[in-house]
Amino acid sequence: MAAAAAKITAVWRQNFQREIFRLDAALFRFPVVSFDTEFPGFFRNTPIDASDLNRYEDLKHNVDPLRLIQFGITVADASGKIGGTWEFNLRFDLSKDLFVSRSIQFLQDNGIDFDKLRRDGIDFDMFAQLLSRVVAKHRNLCWVTFHGLYDLSHTLRTVTNRPLPHSVAGFTSLLGIVFGDVVDIKYMARFCQGLRGGELGLAAIAKILNVERVGGAHHAGSDSLLTARVYTKMSMVYKIHETPCVGCLYGVSARICKPIAVPNTNGRCFIPYFSTPAPIQRCIPPHCCGFMQAAPPFSHVL
Repeated sequence: MAAAAAKITAVWRQNFQREIFRLDAALFRFPVVSFDTEFPGFFRNTPIDASDLNRYEDLKHNVDPLRLIQFGITVADASGKIGGTWEFNLRFDLSKDLFVSRSIQFLQDNGIDFDKLRRDGIDFDMFAQLLSRVVAKHRNLCWVTFHGLYDLSHTLRTVTNRPLPHSVAGFTSLLGIVFGDVVDIKYMARFCQGLRGGELGLAAIAKILNVERVGGAHHAGSDSLLTARVYTKMSMVYKIHETPCVGCLYGVSARICKPIAVPNTNGRCFIPYFSTPAPIQRCIPPHCCGFMQAAPPFSHVL
């Protein structure tokens, strides 16, 4: 697990199409997906003792109007072998896009270059469209996150092209439909001796487990890679089988349930979807059409 062996691929507008295809190809061999996001803040801060209902109301209020700044993803196999790490940098314009000032200042202090994001960032609609195709195409992934309620919510908002559901039950149901198996290692840490019941940050857990970071903290690619390595080390050290933790998120009592796939009359896999996806008005370059047609985003038949 030497840190020097890892590489984080920075993805901008110029190399986006090549790298999203590389990610798509890698997922056939590396189905354990650790991810992290950077986003422009919180309009409401939720009290630690808030109910699930109030926590979700704040979550929806914070996520629906905003868009991602960075999306980091690391893919691995079941043994923990890393197949690649990508950091997708999305176009973000401080003169046009909504944000919370203190959050932007925090990201700037940690090295996020908003001038470069404005000039060279990936078009958000194009990113959302192609990422949704990748997620819809690969239905047997395990998504790994750390304290990932907001990371999952922003990603869900992006790939479905619609606001979050109105209820906690609708939210967890849709997470199960879109992502399937989800593991939150902050929840998993509750069952690991010496990790203080999970009440530690990712960097603190990594330090206890002697897992090195590659890149800078609060950069989505680096955080996704550290999440992947911590998950592998926790599984090895504590001999934890992740099944009891699948679907359990830190901060929400409702569990994510993966839907049962039912064969349709053509013998293909039918996954009940809560509604037909809203039409997406986006311009896709002609050379992307083959990939786009390969997997319609969250269609009823996969």
